[in-house]
Amino acid sequence: MAAPKQDFEVKLAETEDELRAAQALRYEVFVRELGGDGDMVDHDAGLERDRFDPYFDHMIAKDCQTGAVIGVYRLLTGEKAAEIGQFYSDDEYDLSVLQTADRKVLELGRSCLHKDYRGGMAMYHLWNGLSQYVLSREIEVLFGTASFHGTDLEALAAPLSMLYHNHLAPEDLRVRAKSYQNMDLIAPDQLDRRAAMLKIPALIKAYLRLGGFIGDGAYVDHAFNTTDVCLILDTARMNERQRKIYTSER
Repeated sequence: MAAPKQDFEVKLAETEDELRAAQALRYEVFVRELGGDGDMVDHDAGLERDRFDPYFDHMIAKDCQTGAVIGVYRLLTGEKAAEIGQFYSDDEYDLSVLQTADRKVLELGRSCLHKDYRGGMAMYHLWNGLSQYVLSREIEVLFGTASFHGTDLEALAAPLSMLYHNHLAPEDLRVRAKSYQNMDLIAPDQLDRRAAMLKIPALIKAYLRLGGFIGDGAYVDHAFNTTDVCLILDTARMNERQRKIYTSER
């Protein structure tokens, strides 16, 4: 029997209920699944939130059959970051090469899917919504932190080294971790590339397929029980194949 067709609606959260639904999904993923925490996490209400939430656009994906929010992206334009005095990632990375480049930038964060929708079409629809957001605002550079589960750098040595040796950002995009953790942990000739790639999260691999780069240095986030890397995607550097993937052209 064929699986039932799933329909999704992707939009920016417009109401307090939609924002709370996004924060509830973030709690399910980042707190319950990954063991994260934070100053404004509301364990009683089951909401993962922080002081930046009021300034971001919150892109949500809804399952049209159930009405449930099953996917989230948090988006901050350079103009909005200038109003509040920083990007979220400023706490972890020196972003000066992006902030002084006179290009339109967009910070991405808190990307997650409900566990029942991973590996299906939900992420495709979120990416389609993101590409429309980027095109309509003429964004040139996208960036944001992405996470490995856990804070044991020795356990993550292979995938971090793989990223460093093969996907390090060019100097004009090379942000640097403030609390610097070296990613050059295994020499290229000692690295099992296939095993290392298997340990890289799917979201990071998706950005790499689009021509994305990695900033210099990892950041260990003990509050969220993660090791973060900074992803940077320059739309001007995409080749035609990558651009078609990103804009969902077929």
